[in-house]
Amino acid sequence: MAKLLFSVLMIVLWWMLHALQIDEEAAMRTVHEAKRAIDRAAHAAAQQLDREKLELGIVSIDPDVAAQTANLYLSRNLSLDASLEPRAGSFLRDPVEVRAFEIINEGVSYPYTYRNPQYDYEVTLKRPGVVLIAHVKYPRLFGVLAPVEWNLKGAAELVF
Repeated sequence: MAKLLFSVLMIVLWWMLHALQIDEEAAMRTVHEAKRAIDRAAHAAAQQLDREKLELGIVSIDPDVAAQTANLYLSRNLSLDASLEPRAGSFLRDPVEVRAFEIINEGVSYPYTYRNPQYDYEVTLKRPGVVLIAHVKYPRLFGVLAPVEWNLKGAAELVF
């Protein structure tokens, strides 16, 4: 009887450890996919030239088009709708929150060091660029792993 009880407890323990391992691996996949999406969105936003200023010889990023492009890239790469809520089939369950979206344009001298102490982020830009910080929550598969959330950061410069 003692061996049977011990065997059942060991099987339950093994299942819990297996579920924990699966959840941890899925969390790592989620953070990598989300980070790639943040980087792609920042890069796409940074490439949105302000054509009116360019005609005057000023290299600048169009803030409105850059924000729209960043949201478009985030929604397409993470299977989100226009309000950054997960669509059916998305690997996320909670909405993605854009915590910081900064456009560093011609008003500063380069190289420019952007600092955001709230999210412990610092990046040096050599030309106009975009900084994007988004909050992503991992949708746990099992209840074994504690809730996991990230503030993912990305920055990109205008390529010309």
